[in-house]
Amino acid sequence: MEKTRWALLGPGAISANFADSLTRSEHGVLHAVGSSNADRAEVFARDHNAKASGTYAQILERDDIDAVYIGAVHTTHAELAIAALRAGKAVLCEKPVTPTVDATAEVLAVAQQTQLPFLEAYKFRFGPLANELRSVLRSGEIGELRRLSASVGFAAAERSGRLFDPALAGGAILDVGGYPVSLAVGFAAWAGQSMPAPVAVSAVTGEVGQEGGDTWASATMTLGSLEATVHTSIVSELSAVTRLEGSGGWIDLPDVWGGRADSATSATVYVTGQAPRRIEVAAVDPMAAEADAISLAIADGRAEIPEMTWAETTTIAAALADWRSGLA
Repeated sequence: MEKTRWALLGPGAISANFADSLTRSEHGVLHAVGSSNADRAEVFARDHNAKASGTYAQILERDDIDAVYIGAVHTTHAELAIAALRAGKAVLCEKPVTPTVDATAEVLAVAQQTQLPFLEAYKFRFGPLANELRSVLRSGEIGELRRLSASVGFAAAERSGRLFDPALAGGAILDVGGYPVSLAVGFAAWAGQSMPAPVAVSAVTGEVGQEGGDTWASATMTLGSLEATVHTSIVSELSAVTRLEGSGGWIDLPDVWGGRADSATSATVYVTGQAPRRIEVAAVDPMAAEADAISLAIADGRAEIPEMTWAETTTIAAALADWRSGLA
């Protein structure tokens, strides 16, 4: 299998993490870097041993690139993803795909038309622990899903910049709120819920900062039989402990998210009438695993990656939009 030649679009902090992860992937190599500022791309390419650099347009017109990673600001995702797909490149796009339901649908429509691999980057869905959780839920071991409590939050160093700017699609919900929403959607899908699925969003609370972006938010989201309580924040640390309850048991996860370089490794499954079952697995680099999933899809001629389907991306986009509108 030939190495996938990656171009990185948007040389920021998370893109640096992706570049590092590519060195630990099985099937990919960083080949080029694109930016709105060609000089910035050149510096990043030199620092990360990429052979080519240039503006976004210059990079996408090259014929020696197989896939692109989009790590630029959220408001540029749709334009870059569509341009990359139409240029014949597979796409790994940081979450959220776009800030709106309509723009996300447009990106997915182009992916469908081109039949090129497209993946929204929720890295916790990749690795041995995610595979174990899929197996547990598909087996029905804990019964019909009932309740989920999940949160992601951190304290930003300062309350300024892109993270707090609504014009750049900043705010807690779009920056990290997609994680607990994606977890709820994933759990429901793995337990048999067909996707895309309607999500009823209620009990929305939160805070809008001085710049107009949400700084923290909570909501209840109902997907079929599952009622998920989700929390997010960019002004305070939130617990990574997660519990999923079913009609016949529950799963405790001390940290389902893991980190940028190491996936989560443990969970405990409690089934009514049985002794608890501890799951312990090895960590992998989840960003490298995402990249390799794209490479395998290219090799197999597949457009979708099963760990994160387009129908689930559609469901998440709608839930995030309703959550945000509940704060308006």
